[in-house]
Amino acid sequence: MAALKPTAVTADKNQRLLIIQWDDGHTSRLSYAGLRANCPCVECKGGHLYMGTPPDLALMRDTPNETVTIEQIQAVGAYALQFQWSDGHYTGIYTWGYLRQADPESPD
Repeated sequence: MAALKPTAVTADKNQRLLIIQWDDGHTSRLSYAGLRANCPCVECKGGHLYMGTPPDLALMRDTPNETVTIEQIQAVGAYALQFQWSDGHYTGIYTWGYLRQADPESPD
């Protein structure tokens, strides 16, 4: 199966959602707080041993989406996004595959 690619990415600051339209027609609506709670960096994952583990879908669904915001989004090549969070954190690199896995409503 070919890797899914986004066709559009929108950061909705009012709803605190990252909205990704995928080339298979699915739309992901990912809460800022859920994404921040699932930061894939080594510090947030708890060490190199846990790098590459999938996002926690319970955190995506259940983390209150009240205060954290995305201050800036930067593309990392053609394969990922990196966020500057309102709490100052910025080291996580969220690949397209990781972002798709983070969607509790994803059909795959």
